Amino acid sequence: MQINVANRLPRTADNACQLLFLFADGRLKGAARKIDKDSDGQLKALYDSGDFKGGKAETLLLHALPGTAASRVLLVGLGERREFGASAWRASSKAACKALLATPATLLVSDCLSAVADDTLSAASMAEQLATDLVSSAYVFTLHPRRDAPSAAALEECVLSIDKTQLETVTTAVQRGVSTGKGMQLTRDLGNLAPNICTPSYLAVQAETLAAEHESLTATIVDEDEMESLGMGAFLAVSRGSKQPGKLIVMEHKGRKRAGKPIVFIGKGVTFDTGGISIKPSDSMDEMKYDMCGAASVFGVMHAVASLQLPLNVIGIVAAAENMPDGDAARPGDVVTSLSGQSIEILNTDAEGRLVLCDALTYAERFDPDTVIDMATLTGACIIALGHVASAVLGNDQKTISALIDAGEQSGDRCWSLPLWDDYQPQLDSNFADMANIGGRPAGTITAACFLSRFATQFNWAHLDIAGTAWTSGKDKGATGRPVPLLMNYLFNRLD
Repeated sequence: MQINVANRLPRTADNACQLLFLFADGRLKGAARKIDKDSDGQLKALYDSGDFKGGKAETLLLHALPGTAASRVLLVGLGERREFGASAWRASSKAACKALLATPATLLVSDCLSAVADDTLSAASMAEQLATDLVSSAYVFTLHPRRDAPSAAALEECVLSIDKTQLETVTTAVQRGVSTGKGMQLTRDLGNLAPNICTPSYLAVQAETLAAEHESLTATIVDEDEMESLGMGAFLAVSRGSKQPGKLIVMEHKGRKRAGKPIVFIGKGVTFDTGGISIKPSDSMDEMKYDMCGAASVFGVMHAVASLQLPLNVIGIVAAAENMPDGDAARPGDVVTSLSGQSIEILNTDAEGRLVLCDALTYAERFDPDTVIDMATLTGACIIALGHVASAVLGNDQKTISALIDAGEQSGDRCWSLPLWDDYQPQLDSNFADMANIGGRPAGTITAACFLSRFATQFNWAHLDIAGTAWTSGKDKGATGRPVPLLMNYLFNRLD
């Protein structure tokens, strides 16, 4: 799908849909006003009859309206003008994309950016959101062989009209939105892949492939032999129970010579989590292929960063392992030594994500990072606390935490801060090692972050628990692509 920005709408629009965003007050601007005039007031008549009220995310598809070269016109409500803002725009943008992609239209045309933008919401921010939604909404998973494979949407091209004075800024915003959407698509593909395909070795190959596609990217794979020599005993305690060897995958994007210290993203990449010896219940265990969604998000971010050639130094680290319960698997009661030299008593082998992450955090020290952000489907307790709406964020640097919360508000990919007080640390006390890998049921998300904090003392660090947001269950089961929008907005804000 191509999304282009121009200073006028195309004169010919074969098999097209014209998109009009309208407020509940019925005041028409731009193309909407022209279409209403040329159709003898058909748009206003829809308001008068109550067939279209302009409510937030309301949609109505019309055909063969005078005043437009497009064969279809899609009306999308924005709600009350006085209540309009980023949240309303996101809801209406997503509704527009859903309705649009359900049609056979191959071309989208719209002057919505000029018609709707005001002091509340800029045309650039609107364009970025719409571009992200168009690309991400068109996602179809096709990587498994199926007799009746789902078909892709018909839409091939979008033309967004904007005033000449804003062409450059809006074009940049669209490029950002498209790259974010494509990053989400890659994240969802990796998350949705079957665990017999998406193994740690498969992820390593994907990193090398991504690096081959982008000149700014390099990929380095640390195998188990090198981990052994380095002393990554916590990581190896997880991977040792599987025939699939663990991999520490490092992707480096070099933005420019004076871009400063790197921003490091670390993703939990447990490609399948049985729980190990502390085995999980069989019900819905198939969803444990999603335990690598943190790693998948790192891939999505690195893809977007390299595609945009962001002038930042960004490093993605993926801690990829499979947690299986064979005869060589770690046992409850085992004591292992991490890369940092700290010893860990493993009380529960199903608390494995923090074991691979802690060694990855220590490994990140060698890059002298500006900031480190890890993301992981780490605790079921996070779902109890925040449901499936927001990710949890904790860390040792309030500036980074606040920046992530702000980026979440801007993107709609929200996170919410939980405390990381020292009062919780004693729950990790062990009689036989420096710490235990679990702290009991109370405050499970917080004590997991407390564990990680002991390996993040050398840099500014934030932890995102995405257990409730990385995928959806049930009939519409699938990876969501979160928190790629959150992290990309964080990077954009660092640049801007």
